Amino acid sequence: SAVGRGPEVPFSSEAYRITATSRGKELRLTLTPVAPGESLHLVFRFGMSGSFRLCPAAELPRHAHLRFLTGESPPRALCFVDVRRFGSWRLGDAWQPDRGPCVLTEYQAFRENVLRNLEDKAFDKPICEALLNQKFFNGIGNYLRAEILYRLKIPPFEKARTVLEALKEQEQERRKKTSSLTLSKKLKLKRENPDLLELCHTVPMEVVAAEKNLFDPDDSDNYAAFKSWLQCYLVPGMSCLRDRNGRTMWFQVLCLTSPNLGSSSPTGQKPHKKHAQLKADPQALTPKVTRRTSKGHPKAAAKPPKSDKKEEEEEEADGPRKGRARGRRKATAAGALSEPQPKRRLRAATRRGRGEAGSP
Repeated sequence: SAVGRGPEVPFSSEAYRITATSRGKELRLTLTPVAPGESLHLVFRFGMSGSFRLCPAAELPRHAHLRFLTGESPPRALCFVDVRRFGSWRLGDAWQPDRGPCVLTEYQAFRENVLRNLEDKAFDKPICEALLNQKFFNGIGNYLRAEILYRLKIPPFEKARTVLEALKEQEQERRKKTSSLTLSKKLKLKRENPDLLELCHTVPMEVVAAEKNLFDPDDSDNYAAFKSWLQCYLVPGMSCLRDRNGRTMWFQVLCLTSPNLGSSSPTGQKPHKKHAQLKADPQALTPKVTRRTSKGHPKAAAKPPKSDKKEEEEEEADGPRKGRARGRRKATAAGALSEPQPKRRLRAATRRGRGEAGSP
């Protein structure tokens, strides 16, 4: 398309086949001519809104940045659609070099890659931020990290290394306990007590295994099925904070108060209150947050929201008592200066008559 940001695709063929292979967050298309000829490879990244759709060529969707036409009559088009244009494609068959093993198709290599490199500075960060590092968690995105941490009740801002080093100890203990069990019982125990890295594989597999396209916002039934699958992300009653990369992290407030897991709030931020009512907008970067009005106070609904400036003033007013007292003295002095001149002289004369003038 005219507004597409990807490179031109130098391929022309009367008839060709398309095959696809995925790895983590990347998809490789191979265009193979039916007649003798060279194949062409394209590797796609989807960003936040990229997807493929098959539709009539005469009814192309908006933001269809790349189109492959069928040979039937009337023709259809396989379109790469990307509303926000965060997605991209590049020529060649090579995967991006700084991405680790895929959490879906290379689980064992993925697990070993994480546990072998826990000294990497990437694990100095909170676990919620480390889970988006594609060098180690290739395939995990924003909604998946929320669902994984929620199921394990792990505070999202706990240090990643602390969480992952505990897996080694848990794995050793589990091996001791299951050494005498049969294979079927071992697998059952593993399914019932998965660890963080195992959920990085099984949770996205739940979505992949679904029969319907759960992510199509234009199909209300499919999107409703996806929302019903979600347990934490965009779910009413959950809290959210932006991490240091600006991505919104969804979590349960109860996770923050566990005596064994410590605090998970990033410095300088407070989570939205649990009673916030969340309105999910699939087209928005972050959902809107509105407060429920108490039934016992109908007047509260009529009050306009306070401006940021007013909130800053209230925060300053909630400082130490000494600061508030000083503020009152300044206000009193300002009020005294605004009094009429004769009244101030009368008060001064009264104080002198009482012997107050000149007292320390």
